[in-house]
Amino acid sequence: MMDITQIMQILPHRFPFLLVDRIVEVEEGKRIVGLKNVTINEPFFTGHFPGHPVMPGVLIIEAMAQVAGIMAYLASDEETRKKVSYFMAIDNCRFRRPVRPGDQLRIEIETLFAKRGIWSVAGRAIVDGNVVADAELKATFADKDRTE
Repeated sequence: MMDITQIMQILPHRFPFLLVDRIVEVEEGKRIVGLKNVTINEPFFTGHFPGHPVMPGVLIIEAMAQVAGIMAYLASDEETRKKVSYFMAIDNCRFRRPVRPGDQLRIEIETLFAKRGIWSVAGRAIVDGNVVADAELKATFADKDRTE
């Protein structure tokens, strides 16, 4: 539904911090599903952990946030699309299983609410049908040149 080239037109992130490879489902403003292919070539595996590579949990959450950002962008007006999204909160976060090289993260995001420029979503990261992490995320859009 959306490949890496299209994703890069929406998200400001670039290697090594772009953590979404493909969007496979979109219900505008309601739900989105993205994929992240986890490979041994990821730079964080050299230090996390040598001999036992595990994807850092914070990067799983970041991948969820990036997929959520794409959903919010697609549901926004042209003025909002000129802004950048910022995290406001991460609630009820749970890491359930390790993510290792060779895994494919299926990131499912559902909108809880979107009011007054604030988005609240429920996110799940799944590998082979098993939930590896879940969390509620909140974000807002702000001007790119905002310094405070």
